[in-house]
Amino acid sequence: MPQKRLILSSPLLEIMTSRLCQELIENHQDFSNSVVMGLQPRGIYFAERIIAELSERMGKDIPLGYLDATFYRDDFRRRESPLLPNKTNVPFLIEGKRVILIDDVLSTGRMVRAALDAMTAFGRPKTVELMVLIDRRYNREIPIDPDYVGMQVSTVESQRVQVEWKEQGFEADHIWMVD
Repeated sequence: MPQKRLILSSPLLEIMTSRLCQELIENHQDFSNSVVMGLQPRGIYFAERIIAELSERMGKDIPLGYLDATFYRDDFRRRESPLLPNKTNVPFLIEGKRVILIDDVLSTGRMVRAALDAMTAFGRPKTVELMVLIDRRYNREIPIDPDYVGMQVSTVESQRVQVEWKEQGFEADHIWMVD
């Protein structure tokens, strides 16, 4: 049976989210040329939280899209069981925009690489920034480095980080290290 160790829960998660929003405000000012894209499946919950707080602080709506990169993954055809895609919902063009790509956990970097490829269907952004709740250091296989990080954790290959969101039906928000 795998062992779970709690690494983060509320209210620290709320404080971390607030800090990350402040960093975004400092870098994007009024968000007039910025959009947010949550990476399916679990990055959307973090993206929705970021958008909710930004909208409240800024007093305006900031465009939010959901991006699924399943068919752009480099292991898509190498799996024994087929991957099930999630819904992509990007109701705006990203041509010339400053895109903030949000995911819950960054590990190897391969999913982010796939997301960069998937984004091209919606235009050519001016810039792309990456925000992650958890950065699993020492696991990178592709040179991807986040611009905004909630927390860095040192893990070995056999460990994984499991994020549980209330929006997924869990009793509370928890982030676990699973051995």
